[in-house]
Amino acid sequence: MKAASLNEIRKQLSALDSDALEKICLRLARYKVENKELMTYLLFEAHDEQAYVSGIRSELDALFETLPKGNVYYVKKSVRKIVRVMNKQIKYSGMHLTELEVRIYFCLKMKAQVPLQEGTVLFNLYQQQLGKIEKILSRIPEDLRFDYDRDLNKLGVNV
Repeated sequence: MKAASLNEIRKQLSALDSDALEKICLRLARYKVENKELMTYLLFEAHDEQAYVSGIRSELDALFETLPKGNVYYVKKSVRKIVRVMNKQIKYSGMHLTELEVRIYFCLKMKAQVPLQEGTVLFNLYQQQLGKIEKILSRIPEDLRFDYDRDLNKLGVNV
């Protein structure tokens, strides 16, 4: 089966009544957890972005608390899991400021709790996040960049 284009889907959805649209959305949510999470964000959390960011921060805090101590291999695996969770949450929002805040918070936590000097993989993962932060900074207006100046100086990112 060939998937229809986004434009064709948009036209077809605009022709449906609200009951049929509701059934399609519920059916879509039934098949993947990620679809259900996206719908949850859109319906309940998109109106208050700061609360969403604080929820992501608390989730990252909980994940960093479970980091294993000692074995670098398990630390790497855990940090990669945290990055996957973080990227998924960022993808739901799609806002540059949300992405910037979450990535800065992740880097601050990682710098404080993860021994970056023990493994090149951990250091490279940290550097990748810093690169993504710099890319986001180039997309946002200059007056908003200065709001994050203190945190960025802790990370060593030039504003």
